Amino acid sequence: MKKSSLLTVAALSGAAAVLLAGCSSGTTGTTTDDGGDTTESAGRACVILPDAASSPRWENFDRKYLQEGLEEAGFEVDIQNAQGNTNTYSTIADQQLTQGCGVMMLVDLQGAAEAVAAKASGEGIPVIAYDRPFSGADYYVSFDNVEVGRLEGQTVLDGLEAAGKDPATAVVVYMGGDPADGNAAMFKSGAVEVMEGAGITAAAEPPGVWDQEVSQTNFEQALTSLNGQVDGVWVANDTNAAGVIKVLQDNNLEGVAVSGQDANVAGLQNILLGWQTATVYKPVADEAAAAVEVAIALLNGESPEADTELDDGTPYVQVTPILVGPEQVKDVIAAGDAAYDEVCTADVMAACEEFGVTE
Repeated sequence: MKKSSLLTVAALSGAAAVLLAGCSSGTTGTTTDDGGDTTESAGRACVILPDAASSPRWENFDRKYLQEGLEEAGFEVDIQNAQGNTNTYSTIADQQLTQGCGVMMLVDLQGAAEAVAAKASGEGIPVIAYDRPFSGADYYVSFDNVEVGRLEGQTVLDGLEAAGKDPATAVVVYMGGDPADGNAAMFKSGAVEVMEGAGITAAAEPPGVWDQEVSQTNFEQALTSLNGQVDGVWVANDTNAAGVIKVLQDNNLEGVAVSGQDANVAGLQNILLGWQTATVYKPVADEAAAAVEVAIALLNGESPEADTELDDGTPYVQVTPILVGPEQVKDVIAAGDAAYDEVCTADVMAACEEFGVTE
């Protein structure tokens, strides 16, 4: 497939969006003489976000970037959040489809997106799988998720090296994400490739989840089974890592290699304080810009280009992730994906100063 021309550095600019909107051939709304809205459903983008708990990104960043990008291009946007409930997810989809959609952009929630995609496809509506893959989508837009896993695996190796631990003999626990999330397998695949390539063998592997409290309980039980011995923990995201780190703190276990992703506030603080080795930063603006460009093309009746494809042949638009250790925290804040005041609280201020994190 041709290499994508998608933007991968910043959100889609207003000028580019307006230019694309100019090619929409009447799919944007118009107003009748009596003031009535005659917007056609072909010019309406319907988006469903999964929750507000698995990551703060969905409401804090994705909603804003998607809304702004699509509206700047002249399209009507309906973004709703299922709040972790698959029944709510289905209800939202039915309401959106009844009102009319020119394209649907779905973040999967425990497989709920598949049934929605089938309904949309039956009505001739193209479907974008955003961030998480699922069967039945016409396009998948996300970060290079195997690479995310590789960076997490490298994080564990870096942490072990810093502690003077041999990967072949290190006690490493695997804490993956919810297997119902198609990305979780890709994260693990990349992490295992790097870790086991260096000689690591999982000492324990509790069931994967996207839940901080459950991860904390699962890791506590794993640590008990290992007689309190652990050198590293591959953790699939920062939220779960926070649960793991609470157990390490409660047991006074310092210098343990811990991975994560999302560069959320707690993750950045844990990195600055030395409890988490690094995180995989996925600039949401970049992913949203890529998804907006695909959506605009589809709303304009065009065929977007993609970087590669999934195993099932779904065109896959990939965005590049970035590894962030303590020296790079300032870059995340400078990009606007974390607030200085939230990260550099009183107990973290000294570390912020040490690593050059400023307002």
